[in-house]
Order: sequence, then C-alpha cells, then structure tokens
Amino acid sequence: MTVRPLDILDLPLLPRYHRDVLSLDSARSLTRGNPLGTAAMLSYLDPRRHVYTAIASEDGDSLMGQVTLHEQESSARVTFLSPAESISELALPLLDHLVTQAGEWGAFHLLAEVGEDSPAFRLLRRTGFAMYAWQRVWRLPAETDNEKGSWRPAEEADWSAVQALHGQIVPTLLYPVEALPKPVTGLVCYLEGSLQAYITVRSGPKGIWVQPLVLPDCECVSEQMAGLVGAAAGWRDRRIYVCVRSYQAWLESVLEDLGAEAGPRQAVMVKRLVKVIKEAQTVQSMEKALAKAKTAAPMSRIESDK
Repeated sequence: MTVRPLDILDLPLLPRYHRDVLSLDSARSLTRGNPLGTAAMLSYLDPRRHVYTAIASEDGDSLMGQVTLHEQESSARVTFLSPAESISELALPLLDHLVTQAGEWGAFHLLAEVGEDSPAFRLLRRTGFAMYAWQRVWRLPAETDNEKGSWRPAEEADWSAVQALHGQIVPTLLYPVEALPKPVTGLVCYLEGSLQAYITVRSGPKGIWVQPLVLPDCECVSEQMAGLVGAAAGWRDRRIYVCVRSYQAWLESVLEDLGAEAGPRQAVMVKRLVKVIKEAQTVQSMEKALAKAKTAAPMSRIESDK
C-alpha cells in the first residue's frame, strides 16, 4: 500500500473521483460546490496554501482525501474522501497521513463532519476521532421576510459583547475546538442595547453558510431568522444554509416554523493533535525570577557591606 501527495500528473484522472465525493466539510461543499472541480484542484496545487491532497492505493484500488487549514484558525479540516463507494480499509492509512500533515502545519485539532450512518463515521472513530457534537443544516426558503430586521455588520466595538455571548452559549469543554475568531466578522443583532444574536457568515458562488449564536430567551428570534434573507446585498440570489449545533437544538423548531428544509443529522468529530502544557508558562516565569534574583544578589551584598 502506498500513500502519496496528489501530483499534477493525476489531473487527467480527476473525473473518476469527481463523480462520487463524500464531503466532510459541509460549509465548504454547500458554498463552493464539488471540491474536485478543475479550477479548485488547480488552486490546491499552490504550495503557498494550506491545502493538501493525497491518494492511497493498493492492488488497483485507490482513495483520495484532503485536509485544509484556514488562515488564523487553529483547527484543520478533512475536506473530502473520494470515491465514496470505495471507502474501506484504505481510509485508515490515508487519514493517518492527513493527520500527520495537519500536525506539521501546527494545527491543534483535525475536524470532520459526517453522517452518523456513513461507513466513514466508524473509520474516523478507528483513527482516533471522537464525536463532540451533532449538527443539522437547514436551508432557508427563498421567500421570507425581505426586511433585514435588526441585523447589521459586526464591528470591532462588538468584540466584548460577542465574546460574552459565545461564553453563554457554547459549552466550556468545547472552547478549544469552537474557538471564537477575532476580529469578529458576520452580523450582530441588538435589542434594547443588548446583544441577542451573532452569526458568522461564509459565502461562495453556490450559497451562504450561516453559523448562529442566539440567546434562548431572545424574544423575536423568529423574525430575526426570517430577516436573514434581506440582511445583506446579494443573499437572495443564493441559497442560505443555517447550521444548528446540538447545544442550540431549540433553534430547529424556529426554522421549521419558517418553512426551512432540514438536512440529515451529522456527527461533528475531532481528533486532538497536540496537548497544551499549561505548566510551560510557569516554568518560564520561574526562570525569569531566578535570573532577576541572580542580578539582584551582588547589590544586596554591597548594601550589607555598607
């Protein structure tokens, strides 16, 4: 069995993989389409980007996979495996290879999103991935309230309020994985001077991906979610997808009432790549203290002589 990086000589073979892709990054696939499009693959060959594609092969069978790391993020993502119908034991060495690459980039975690009934779910478990949440992606109907409600673009001044909102909604144990990016981007919703909701937005030619943080006691959440269609110019020309994580499951009933279309439930999985040693900072502080004590010692002797 061999596992090797994708080579430019493999490009003529891409149609073989293009037709049967198992996406493991829902936001990427819904906003930009098939990750094995010709234009996408040419950009992947750029060595300056943190995008790495590899192929595992044995006895005439092969499996392709990809891992990416976005700028200013500490968690890498498994983008896809292909062909989906050939996912088998080949996935194990391929995933181990992708894990190694993500670790060389300095990523702290490797993430993947997969249907709970998919064979890939069990294979990811065997390579050390653990499920930390579930999610469901809802497609908003094209015909909703055209008013944008109380949404406006997030600004730097909103950072402290967004950070506090994140702390109220996301479970503490998930902070290392569900990190809050800075600077804030997306949309915020204030009511009576208090931040009620914040959404991150990823856009592409195929659609808009919305990741919400909404307080459970928000009095007008239904109106605000409906107003997303009119919240930014050009959104009505593309499909809008709202990702609901398990710690905000109550949002599903709101989206259902709006006529949104529910997708299948997915397992959100993580593999920890590094272990943060909190004592490291303490050791450095002790070294500085010792160095300071050594420089101060001669002065103490002079003062005692006097």
